[in-house]
Amino acid sequence: MRKRILPNSIIIILLFVLFALGPSFYQNQSLIFQMMVFMALAQGVNILYGFTGYLPFGYVGFFGIGAYGASAAVTLIHAPALLAVLLGGIVALIAGVILSPLLRLSGAYFAIGSLAASEILYNVVSNQSLQAVTGGPYGVNLAGIFNEQTSYNVMLIILVIATAFVAYLRNSRFGMSLIAIREDPISAEMAGINVVRTRVLIWLATAVLAGFVGATYAWHISVFYPNTVFDLSMSIFAIVFTLFGGGTTILGPIVGTLLLYGLYNVIGISSPQYFQLIYGLLIMALVLFLPNGLMSLLTRRGIYVP
Repeated sequence: MRKRILPNSIIIILLFVLFALGPSFYQNQSLIFQMMVFMALAQGVNILYGFTGYLPFGYVGFFGIGAYGASAAVTLIHAPALLAVLLGGIVALIAGVILSPLLRLSGAYFAIGSLAASEILYNVVSNQSLQAVTGGPYGVNLAGIFNEQTSYNVMLIILVIATAFVAYLRNSRFGMSLIAIREDPISAEMAGINVVRTRVLIWLATAVLAGFVGATYAWHISVFYPNTVFDLSMSIFAIVFTLFGGGTTILGPIVGTLLLYGLYNVIGISSPQYFQLIYGLLIMALVLFLPNGLMSLLTRRGIYVP
């Protein structure tokens, strides 16, 4: 019988306490906020890739459109901040519905297709003809609703909900259905699983999650440009953090983000050349020796990893 590290509920509570008390021990709240952003996005990638096998290189598209959905709600209808975040998630949901035909693709074709979709969204919001709605290439200023502490608390809630959703998938029939579809969609269909509906539901759930994260990020930083929230590195970091820690687990994206984003802030800003070397070596070692991420070290020892 496998040993269990910690119950899922304890992990979620510890995660909440860690980031709730983090600013009391480390004064750079913006860095902690950014870590929560990447951790929430990594959980979104974990849900989509870990449970369905779809690798979303264009995941940043939902993040960016959520940010612009929230900003449009503030500038056009003068929505309060929390309502703007909600509307940002709804805009991302609409984008997810429009882009759901991408699920007909698989493997590298889906990865490239999702990347192209995010570029389309970027070009739409940065179009000078839409300056009255999106600000075009000149960016957005939401200083009127700026609230560093409240936006931090909202991001923490989003992160906890995303992690709890992964915990639900790990222990539910719906999550098992997703894994069955990932492994063999034909057999899953024959077993009575509605493959198309299940894939679309999880696709839309991850779109809404990224939209909420993007909307809250826009609220927190207040001033941003299209290339700020549609930066491809957001997707790349989220994917690498997930794969480094271990997909289909609760702890994998958390551990991957803490280690790699922590490493980035220790040496990546002051000495980027050394960071790139170390980063590359870590990824090579991961691919060669730990293709299932750091969490596989524990499973090999008979320890159950949540």
